[in-house]
Amino acid sequence: MSAALGQDVIIVDTGRSNAASLAAALERVGARPRLSTDPAAVRVASFAVLPGVGAFGAVMDRLRAMGVVEALKERVELGLPTLGACLGMQLFFGSSEESPGAVGIGALPGAITAFGPGVRSPQFGWNRLSPPEPSVGGLLAGAEALGGRAACAYFANSYKLDEAPVGWASATAYYGAPFVAALARGPVLLCQFHPELSGAWGQALLERWLVAGGAPANAPTESSSITAEPSMAEPGTVPRRGTLPRIIPCLDVVGGRVVKGVRFEELRDSGDPAELAARYEASGADEIVLLDISAGLEGRETAAETVRAVRRRIGIPLCVGGGVRSLADAERVLAAGADKVALNSRGYRDPGLLTAIAREFGRQCCVAAVDATRRGRSSGVALDGAPVVVLDAGRTETATPVTDWIRRAVDAGAGELLLTSRDRDGTRSGYDLELLHSACAAAPGTPVIASGGAASPEQILEGLQAGADAALLAGALHDGSLTIAAIKDYMRREGAEVR
Repeated sequence: MSAALGQDVIIVDTGRSNAASLAAALERVGARPRLSTDPAAVRVASFAVLPGVGAFGAVMDRLRAMGVVEALKERVELGLPTLGACLGMQLFFGSSEESPGAVGIGALPGAITAFGPGVRSPQFGWNRLSPPEPSVGGLLAGAEALGGRAACAYFANSYKLDEAPVGWASATAYYGAPFVAALARGPVLLCQFHPELSGAWGQALLERWLVAGGAPANAPTESSSITAEPSMAEPGTVPRRGTLPRIIPCLDVVGGRVVKGVRFEELRDSGDPAELAARYEASGADEIVLLDISAGLEGRETAAETVRAVRRRIGIPLCVGGGVRSLADAERVLAAGADKVALNSRGYRDPGLLTAIAREFGRQCCVAAVDATRRGRSSGVALDGAPVVVLDAGRTETATPVTDWIRRAVDAGAGELLLTSRDRDGTRSGYDLELLHSACAAAPGTPVIASGGAASPEQILEGLQAGADAALLAGALHDGSLTIAAIKDYMRREGAEVR
């Protein structure tokens, strides 16, 4: 860290980025980040970052209004220390299928294309990288083992670059087909993934970029790319689409404390959210979900200070839900350090809010949290065998079949589904596999997080085999009866590839 200590870094303020996550990651490696919209500051900065998050066309409009497009283009053309992350990488090209007719920065030739059929989109989660040969890799050389960690980075993208430009070293990943995961030339580093959310490996890459930027720029190298081939899972294990299955601790928060109960009731204190989140990241968690479960019922905003406290402690993705009632609320939560926002009751009652969030911040930021029940609250009898949507932390039942709402939510803009069985929540009886099957069938192109009832590695693997992309759990982790390490060890023994 010493070589990176004290470096000043300008983060271009797009108004739609996860700048808080970037700033926290840069601070952890000793840099001094600050947001700026000033073209002159961007042009002369020792280090500059163009962050991700948002839609290609909308962010380009913002960059032009700020007057920073030429400054960013010059930085790449001159080989000045510059980092582009996720959308921030894509913007340096001429166009994107995400926003037909929109013109990008144009510092590099090529166009950004959508993932093809046969894969869920957005690509959410961790994917392995195949770096170039050390002799041509520059910043990417040896990236397969940074900080003692294998090259596994966090992606949240629906669009990608198919071929590296001439003169750039590239690393590749596989998601349905090979795509460019990163480009490097001298101290210019463009990543389709989010290095700030890629844990210890991503932090080591950021430090490497800062160190490289303090030395004279390297001469352009010959382009090179080694394709990451898909690994095929054995029958009966987790299907391999490219991204690795995620294990996600859930922090249900009331009054600034983590709580857990049974079927959303009989809540008991489980600790401080920032401390728990940091502990879970250290133990191998792939993401954190924080739900301010009382915010909606109390008619208040999500506790932004809790979000900021968690973000300062972790370098993995953070999804936040509860109390998001408007686009301004979503923007405030993202600015505090969230990477995604989850809407439950409000999204159901106002699907237009899902649309607005997806339009302004991108579908990868928009999660529809869907709570389901098979039992009437008062009668306790089955509802024709078909799960229906419940709202308000389980207090309000609807007559809407879960699959109907899932289809509408995805059409409205949800890029990911957080599916919770209210009947199984806190019972430790395993996920509702039939519910999972039906949800995945209703939205075959959308990632699904399974939630409610898991308390053993066997149950978690069953949920992933049923079609879920990620497994969410809480109580069994909070009380120490289950660990993330034990879950992943079991999955490896069963033939599933995990981070």
